[in-house]
Amino acid sequence: MDEIKAKSDQQNVASKVGVPAQDTQIKPAGLFYLTIVYIIWGSTYLAIRVAVRGGSGFPPFTMGMMRLMLAGVLLLLWAILRRLPIRPSREEIFILASSGLLLWTGGNGLIMWAEQRADSGLAALIVASVPIWTALIETLLDRHVPSPRLVLALLVGFAGIGVLSAPTLHSGTRADALAVVALMGASASWAIGSVLQSRRPVKLSPSVSASYQSLVGGMGFALLMIVFREPRPTPALEAWVAWGYLVVFGSLLAFTSYVQTLRLLPINVAMTYAYVNPVIAVILGAVILGEPITAWTISGAVMVILGVAGVFRDRYLRNRRRS
Repeated sequence: MDEIKAKSDQQNVASKVGVPAQDTQIKPAGLFYLTIVYIIWGSTYLAIRVAVRGGSGFPPFTMGMMRLMLAGVLLLLWAILRRLPIRPSREEIFILASSGLLLWTGGNGLIMWAEQRADSGLAALIVASVPIWTALIETLLDRHVPSPRLVLALLVGFAGIGVLSAPTLHSGTRADALAVVALMGASASWAIGSVLQSRRPVKLSPSVSASYQSLVGGMGFALLMIVFREPRPTPALEAWVAWGYLVVFGSLLAFTSYVQTLRLLPINVAMTYAYVNPVIAVILGAVILGEPITAWTISGAVMVILGVAGVFRDRYLRNRRRS
């Protein structure tokens, strides 16, 4: 779930890579990198679904451990080759370890567990609510009265989650209902990790931070493998291909492309992936896996996206008033 990692870190990463706030020029190279982010991050939900499907895929926590440990090592080696500072302070160790567990073991882990049963499109649409959860958590932490605009955005967004979940909760099995609850928990866990990281930024480069968070998340998955006694994996070829796609494209190429996007495009343009990724995921799930697109799906998706747009709009107006 690397797409959600950069969502949580967008402002922090932007400051680290030197994004000029006043630059509003649309560069073709930036649009190229943004297109990569659109497609790859939208497709990772499909890849996860293929990688963990029962009978042919990996056990979810085993797959997460293998993916994150390899990605973390590769990112750290890349940072060493570039001679970037890699030694964190004690405070940074705590922040990176906590956020790594929340973002990856909690957030990504629950998504992988849920996608053993849940459609990839449903997972992407529910996880698209992360900005809504983040806004709610920040409002509670800051103890400030939310604006009517933000309250409306939160209500619309959470209502959209309810609409998306209603068919499964009404006619699905207990396991299907638990998968929906897990996806909501994944969104909340990712939001908490996002708030922690945005409020306690580290001085290390994005690639170094991502490497440590991946390694910590991988260790968290290793512990869950033991606790839940996951069986030895016997994945089919398609599951191995999906796993490799998640490592190379999801964990390495897409994040690098996002950093380049922040360097070349205005933040408000770069953030449009938050609207596009769920749409890509739903389309790919329908075309490749035959996942149904119903009136519930369309209605809930529109409501969630409207809620996210309302949260972003409220944040933009508040920041403009402060400046």
